[in-house]
Amino acid sequence: MSFVQHLVSPVDGTTFPADELQSTHKNRPLLVRYDLQRAGQALDDVDFTERPSNMWRYRELLPSPSEIISLGEGMTPLLRADRLAGTMNLNHLFIKDESQTPTGSFKARGMSVAISMAKSFGVARVALPTAGNAGGALAAYAARAGMEAYVFMPADSPPTNIFEAQLAGAKVFLVDGLITDCGAIVREGKERMGWFDMSTMREPYRLEGKKTMGYELAEQFGWSLPSVVVFPTGGGTGLIAMWKAFLEMTQLGLVDEDELPRMVAVQSDGCSPLVQAFEAGADFAEPFLNPQTIARGLRVPSTIGDALALNAIRQSGGVAISVKESRIREWMRTSAQLEGVSMGPEGATCVGAVEKLRSSRWIGKHDVVAIFNCAAAQKTPMPLDRQPPTIKRGNVDWSLIEATNPGDQ
Repeated sequence: MSFVQHLVSPVDGTTFPADELQSTHKNRPLLVRYDLQRAGQALDDVDFTERPSNMWRYRELLPSPSEIISLGEGMTPLLRADRLAGTMNLNHLFIKDESQTPTGSFKARGMSVAISMAKSFGVARVALPTAGNAGGALAAYAARAGMEAYVFMPADSPPTNIFEAQLAGAKVFLVDGLITDCGAIVREGKERMGWFDMSTMREPYRLEGKKTMGYELAEQFGWSLPSVVVFPTGGGTGLIAMWKAFLEMTQLGLVDEDELPRMVAVQSDGCSPLVQAFEAGADFAEPFLNPQTIARGLRVPSTIGDALALNAIRQSGGVAISVKESRIREWMRTSAQLEGVSMGPEGATCVGAVEKLRSSRWIGKHDVVAIFNCAAAQKTPMPLDRQPPTIKRGNVDWSLIEATNPGDQ
């Protein structure tokens, strides 16, 4: 049973039928609205722990496709990070590790719902621009659904992202430019190629998949929420989606309205359009000129979700913050060496943000803070910090090994 009522445009409140394929309105996103009263009644006797351990356990709060296209996405670990917290004089720090999804990033959630709904509407060919991880997720879920996928990514995208999209059978094209240039090609080719545009925020259902991060977070905290949620923000769907989930939860009576977290959007100072807009008090973000960051998921100079992201930040009492590009690799090492978490460069910016906000006391010592690792470090291969020593077979030079731990001498 579906509890979806309609789709709505936040721009002017125009509603659209949910039983037809929809994209955008006035070049701005559409949001899915539910009959939360009926959904809440259906959930009265539900024990989520008795359902399969994936994001579709929240099916009353998701669209109802004719067929669910799933790879088992969802219910990723929520890990205490006490050693990392100790470096910041913080008592309660958690990492929601989205690297443990089927495609290695949180993009799997959105693609599961988006591809499921696209197939329900009879779509046979999909396309999107990607900074990296979304391309692999689209390719995997399109393959699972028996659909044709076209992926356009900047020519300097990580080889891993190119490989995984090709491996799943997508038709991959490298573009001499940024993700915005890739997006222009996708929009230009809609009529010529007959594909459906799966770009960030240009269809309404990727957002619905990603909002399950918020429901999982609440369930894993015993149906309470942390004081602060810190999320790396490029296109903005993750942040927007979770705030949508939190507001739905208050209407459902699952969490208290006065306990909603402050939302922190994190960007690199090499590409920080939302931060600039937030600090200027603007409702929309101006395109960021000459974006440069190793966190490819954050190299998004403009997004049509900017107003929704900025609203979520302000409504929650949160903040948009930039961190130093030059320290991203350091934060990746710190999270791996202190907590064993393979944190991608996007998630690593959250470590820097908490460090910065704790130093300014915007985050208090006793606040409960949740940061999101959106993808594994392996998805973005980088040069080695140093070349490991080579040991000759049959002639071990123990001095090489002993030198690494002089305290034992």
